[in-house]
Amino acid sequence: MPVPKAQFHDLRDRSVLITGGGSGIGATLVEAFAHQGARVAFVDIDERAGHDLVERLAAKAGAAPLFIPADLRDIETVRKAAQTAATALGGLHVLVNNAARDDRQPLESVTEESWDESQAVNLRHFFFMSQAVAPHLRQAGGGSIINFSSIAYLLNMAEIPAYATAKAGIVGLTKSLAGKLGPDNIRVNAILPGMIVTERQKRLWLSDAAIAGMQERQCLKRSLTADDLVGPCLYLASACSSGMTAQTMIIDGGAL
Repeated sequence: MPVPKAQFHDLRDRSVLITGGGSGIGATLVEAFAHQGARVAFVDIDERAGHDLVERLAAKAGAAPLFIPADLRDIETVRKAAQTAATALGGLHVLVNNAARDDRQPLESVTEESWDESQAVNLRHFFFMSQAVAPHLRQAGGGSIINFSSIAYLLNMAEIPAYATAKAGIVGLTKSLAGKLGPDNIRVNAILPGMIVTERQKRLWLSDAAIAGMQERQCLKRSLTADDLVGPCLYLASACSSGMTAQTMIIDGGAL
């Protein structure tokens, strides 16, 4: 991705932890924070993708982020990842809860196991990672938690009942955490992307017709990419949004 045009100077030397940072939106965010001069750690289950990103950024920017391989479905692993990042980076100032997987599944095919799997992958670790990181943010004198939800739960999409439920739950969790952590000067906000066209999405779900249909619905007649989420995420991490918490920011090109 290109270096962001905006520079948030207060993010330099800030410690940032990003989940699901090995590929897609997460990898774009890892690179964006690195370009801001932040100290970045990221978690991903895909070890090959994680190591490849570290090598690429080390060659490109000269400063490699810290990759922490972890399966976020395991809560003890979540806690260990948070502590590893805080120890390696000398504390934490920003948490970006991004990791997710938008599996499609018809109503009739949902089982107890698949439902629980979706909540574990898309919602549960948001809470437990926030719980694990909160003491480090308090110790730093405050910070920012940015939760990635989605407009998917607002679109009446029939094939994602479990995913939509998780993404709606993230909004409720965001507001509850904001209420709890606000007195500690910790802000908690959510970003709700629209249709973000990534290679994975094109490979698994998005046809040319689906992309064209969403562009027709949007006010902005172009595809949105992970780059479109960089500015909003950096803003929420920065002191530029110091008075903003318990809010949702929709980045969908005007689809809603």
